[in-house]
Order: sequence, then structure tokens, then C-alpha cells
Amino acid sequence: MASDAGEGFSSTRPLLGVVGAYDAYLALRHRLADADGPDHVALVLTERDLLEQGAYETLEATLRWAFDYGAERVTVSVSVLDEAVVPTLVRELRGIDAPRAVAVRGPDDGERAAAPIRINVGLGGRGEFARAVREMAEDVAAGDLDPEDVDEETVTDHLVFPEEPDLLVKTGAERLSDFLIWQSTYSELYFTDVNWRDFRKRDYLRAVREFEDRQRRFGE
Repeated sequence: MASDAGEGFSSTRPLLGVVGAYDAYLALRHRLADADGPDHVALVLTERDLLEQGAYETLEATLRWAFDYGAERVTVSVSVLDEAVVPTLVRELRGIDAPRAVAVRGPDDGERAAAPIRINVGLGGRGEFARAVREMAEDVAAGDLDPEDVDEETVTDHLVFPEEPDLLVKTGAERLSDFLIWQSTYSELYFTDVNWRDFRKRDYLRAVREFEDRQRRFGE
């Protein structure tokens, strides 16, 4: 039995070597790319994604990969079906082991998120946009804003998550949640059928490589 177990263990070593070599290959392609990688990456998750075992460890690792491969900002949007779980998610996400400072905002938070890592829990894009419109209306009523001066920049200035992502990654399905609908108009969208619990470095590098390929084609 000991011999069989040893043979089974050794048989996995070539596979692990292949996987490691493929990751190294993707990393090398990124370094040699003649197009810039994304400065601002957005990850779209769901409440159910974070219920999976190891989900927070996957998030911590993905944040590290993003900054290791050139990102300056990361926005994470988490959709929720049950608002009762928002306080728990906010608490857990504020406690993650992140490579940069983190700002977490819930659906009732109006303060702009300005940290390198911004996490949105349950604040949908339509709700964020409606809040911005209300704030602009209040500014107009107070005489602080001329309606004729309202433009795209004015709207952006009233958003909690104002900056546009270069690359938006959605795992599990080719369907966007109600997040960053104003900000992601010109973002490169990358969908993968890999579920969040199975998301690995090679999956992130594939997304970055696809972004670089699109940027190079656009530049041509």
C-alpha cells in the first residue's frame, strides 16, 4: 500500500510542474507585452461567491496579483440579495489582509471611496446614479450649481466610486450585475466561466493578457 501511495504522489508532480510552467509562461507574456496593462481593475462578485470556502483568501490573493502586475487601483463590487448580510460582509471585508489601504462602502454610505482598494457592498449602479442626481438637485436648489453647468464630469464628481475601470472581470457567468454602470461604459469586459472559488493566478493573467491584446489591436 505504501508503494502505491508513493506512486500516486509522484504521478502528480509532472502535472504540478506543467501548471507552474504555464503560470510562468503567462507572466512572461505579460512582461513582454508591447501594450500597457490595466491601471484600474474591477472585480464583480456576488454574495454567494463570498460564502464559498476560501473565498476571502482568493480575494486577498487576487488583490496581490493585481498590484504585482501593474494595477494602481482595484474596485471590488459585491452584489447582495439579502441586505441583512451587508453588515457582516462589510466587517469581513474591512478585515482582509490586503496589499494596500482598503475603503469599504455599503448601500447607505455616501462618502467617496478614495483608497487604492475600494470595495462596494450592495450599492448598485442605479442607486448610486440616483443618489448623485439627488445631490445635484440639492446643489441646484441651494444655488451652488447652475443646471447649465451639469455635464458628465459633474455626475462623476457625485459618485461614490467615481473612477472608470480599465478592465472589469466577472467570474462564473457572462452577465453583469447592477454595478459601475456609469463608470464601466468604456471598460474592457472580461467574462470567465471559472467560478470565484476556483479563480487562480492563471485566470487573472489571462484576463490581463486579453486586455493587453485588445489594447494593442486598438492601437494599431
